[in-house]
Amino acid sequence: MDITSFELKGLIVDVVASRIFSGTISVMDGKIAEIKEESNDVKQFILPGLVDSHVHIESSMLVPSEFARLAVVHGTVASVSDPHEIANVLGIDGVKYMICNSKQVPFKFYFGAPSCVPATVFETSGAVLDSKDMETLMSMDEIKYMGEMMNYPGVLFDDIETLNKIETAKRHGKPVDGHAPELSGAKLQKYYNAGISTDHECSTMEEATEKAELGMKIQIREGSAAKNFDVLIDMLNSYPEQVMFCSDDKHPDDLIEGHINTFIKKAFKLGFNIMDVIRAATLNAVKHYGLEVGLLQKGDPADFIVVDNLEDFNIKQTYIDGQLVAENGKTQIPHISANNVNNFVAEPVSKNDFCIKDNGKSIRIIEIIEGQLITNTLIDKPKVITGNIVSDTERDILKIAVVNRYQKSKPAVGFIKNFGLKYGAVASSIAHDSHNIVVVGCSDEDIANAVNQLVVTKGGITAYSEKETVTLPLPVAGLMNTGDGYTVAAAYKDIDALAKRLGAKPYAPFMTLSFMALLVIPELKISDKGLFDGKEFKFTNLEVE
Repeated sequence: MDITSFELKGLIVDVVASRIFSGTISVMDGKIAEIKEESNDVKQFILPGLVDSHVHIESSMLVPSEFARLAVVHGTVASVSDPHEIANVLGIDGVKYMICNSKQVPFKFYFGAPSCVPATVFETSGAVLDSKDMETLMSMDEIKYMGEMMNYPGVLFDDIETLNKIETAKRHGKPVDGHAPELSGAKLQKYYNAGISTDHECSTMEEATEKAELGMKIQIREGSAAKNFDVLIDMLNSYPEQVMFCSDDKHPDDLIEGHINTFIKKAFKLGFNIMDVIRAATLNAVKHYGLEVGLLQKGDPADFIVVDNLEDFNIKQTYIDGQLVAENGKTQIPHISANNVNNFVAEPVSKNDFCIKDNGKSIRIIEIIEGQLITNTLIDKPKVITGNIVSDTERDILKIAVVNRYQKSKPAVGFIKNFGLKYGAVASSIAHDSHNIVVVGCSDEDIANAVNQLVVTKGGITAYSEKETVTLPLPVAGLMNTGDGYTVAAAYKDIDALAKRLGAKPYAPFMTLSFMALLVIPELKISDKGLFDGKEFKFTNLEVE
């Protein structure tokens, strides 16, 4: 098929006019040249290409060019991508790396300027982006918006640097993404009034409704760890124009299984209005962010998908700028080579680095909540052996630690419940948002051995035991692998499977582990500097006085 000029027949889904009609689409030079409403016998539907309204490409463990190869198979043609993971490691150079790599494939990446690098002052990152850096980024044509403002205390307490960043985005006429879990009342009003337009951290209908009533766009999320679809999808009935779909963080094995198309399938089966659902996956994000993504209108870029029907929603073809990029479950985008860039100086550790002396007191314990990024705080007596506090596999209270990867310092050590390991340890250099090494294990020796696997590879994820160890190197900033996406996904599956054989309980143990270092989400988390109370927004002691 000549990508510069062709016709396609079927039932055309017009999300702008909110109707479906039989017709023919004419494509010329990558654009919609004409749309004719006419009868035909072709039993297929033509829709605008799908948009992920909020995603961190780095969490797929793939560079952008590989992410695109996998995503187009599921009908995704564009992503609103916040590169703050790599920015926390490499600063502006990291953002430029993502942009440069993304331009090598036919996919519409829209990057934001990371607003919180580091996310807080309570952790060690590899870089700092201040308001001057924000001006540099916002002046770039490739930067479409300001990334999620996680530092909501900075907004609430009128931190000058935080407000200057927001004002820079406003001055450039670019929207500001939000991140404000459980924020409510007068505090939420002030956060919204600062100019923040979206939120993807809602965990209840009440929270989402309060934010939507102010005017915020609600991004319903289904990632590898955080899944809010079931709780929030009724927002489509009340605020259909304010709902967008996003994956936020998606591991490679999950990306192979599906992307934004899975939202549509689930919503259709639940009986939601067809147009409201499709708009949440297309039009609403295009309008909010001002994306140059086609909506099946004359003169638009020819970005669209072909599906067999609106019940099964099997994607037959994906087009971007008139180019066929996926067909019948196979990507048409070739693999390209990519360079490695990194910032990793951590040295080998020993089991003694993770030893904690017992003082006869109860301890604070991070409690995982499956399917959520928020955690609880538990207080309990620890297990003690020869005067040292140790992991307690019988009660599922395990030792967790964060090791600084940017400079030599003593690891921070805490305890976690509901991770489930019975043997060995798991470790990752993906530890939101500063990406130090986070590790959970059944003994101090297991923990040290798992960390040292990643010291050798200068980043990655590993599942370690005395009998078996599997490691996936992530040589790009300790976050991404440059290999073929399907091969990386298979390797990740092997590590995930081993982690679960060792006893890990979360659906996505490595994704869950990575968020235990994310201090801006309550309640109890841990950074390389210590245990952190996310509600009080300050460090707290392991021992309870």
